Amino acid sequence: MTKKQGKILVVDDNLGIRKALQLLLPPHFAEVELIASPTTLPATMERMQPDVVLLDMNFHADINSGNEGLYWTNEILRRWPGTQVVLFTAYADISLAVEGMKRGAFDFIAKPWDNEKLIDTLLSAYQKKQKLHGRDHHAPKDQSQLSRTPFFWGSSHSMAQLQHLTEKVAPTDATVLITGENGTGKDVLAHEIHALSLRSDRPMVCVDAGAITETLFESELFGHVKGAFTDAHSDHKGKFEQADGGTLFLDEVGNLPLHLQAKLLRVLQERKVVRVGSERAIPVDIRLICATNCDLEAMVREGTFRQDLYFRIHVFHLHLPALREHTDDIGALAQLFLDTYAQRYHRQVSGLTSEAITKLCSSPWRGNIRELQNVIERAVILSEGTLLTANDIELPKQPSTTVLGKLEAAEEQTIREALANCNGNLSMVAKQLGISRPTLYAKLKRYKI
Repeated sequence: MTKKQGKILVVDDNLGIRKALQLLLPPHFAEVELIASPTTLPATMERMQPDVVLLDMNFHADINSGNEGLYWTNEILRRWPGTQVVLFTAYADISLAVEGMKRGAFDFIAKPWDNEKLIDTLLSAYQKKQKLHGRDHHAPKDQSQLSRTPFFWGSSHSMAQLQHLTEKVAPTDATVLITGENGTGKDVLAHEIHALSLRSDRPMVCVDAGAITETLFESELFGHVKGAFTDAHSDHKGKFEQADGGTLFLDEVGNLPLHLQAKLLRVLQERKVVRVGSERAIPVDIRLICATNCDLEAMVREGTFRQDLYFRIHVFHLHLPALREHTDDIGALAQLFLDTYAQRYHRQVSGLTSEAITKLCSSPWRGNIRELQNVIERAVILSEGTLLTANDIELPKQPSTTVLGKLEAAEEQTIREALANCNGNLSMVAKQLGISRPTLYAKLKRYKI
């Protein structure tokens, strides 16, 4: 008889299910405990220290279907790292289980379940826990520190040109501006440039310039000294200092307001930072990479992006084409994502049928590579066989041409009316429409206003 091992905790409010599992699980595992409510989960976790938690996604007290299950998935993974979570869900709620796996759950089991598959899944989760427990604690915790995923160049002409330019500029210290639609992989290309540079053994610090609040901008980028403001309890190095000797990546640089652009320009010109609350200038040695999906030239003409800053960051320009402009690469990209997620989610799927690839190539991919990646991730999680078929691929829903045309016509009319009401003042127009100025500029360009 196989030696029983591993501790399994089951959390399910259905008495019938608990009774069934109370008979099914003990012959296979050294310790099994079943509880009816997640309210006692923390205390049980502390006492039992289970290897695997089989967690129901829905409870009677949960008025928002699945949210409680997702919450406890997050809590288990945060408070007891290494514990493997297997989600227990009704077939109709599989989309919740997919979300749970994206958040770190090991796998999911749909009700009604197959006994053999349930046991195999729990044993696999236990084996993963053992592998994690047995790792050399002196080794780097994140193996990505030792290796990187190369940028996918594909085989299209546009991507071949991009690769040639990237390999030319990467070994230099030239400032690079990367442009392209959302989801085209601008951040991945920035990491590729750093990896190919002479600074690759130094840090790469990434900043989402559009996400930093104006009040924290200087503190985040340039640092502060103790006592500079209420919550400044100690000295803090800003992103520029953290990147000293390496690469600083400023994403969404087109979203910076004008007065913050001036502060950024000063530091880029002088290559020195002054921490908030200090008067001492600190030299910094960084290689700058910026990225944006905005039309910076149009913003310069409009006066919403400083021309001198534009010239400063536009030393070398790399443009990432939209996925619809190199559709020949879709099949290879899909296989790349499939291999990644099959390994991550312990699936046996190894490829795609020709019909599946044809279906993928039929989509406009408005979200570009990121959207394709999400579609493949979901398909792999739900896969049962060794190949993804066309039926396994759930393409993003696209509005009909008629509906899309009506929406665009209404949007254009709204913008024109706002322009008339605000006498052409674009700042007032953006505020009235509730959108950012870069978004407004993009729409003005689209409708040729």
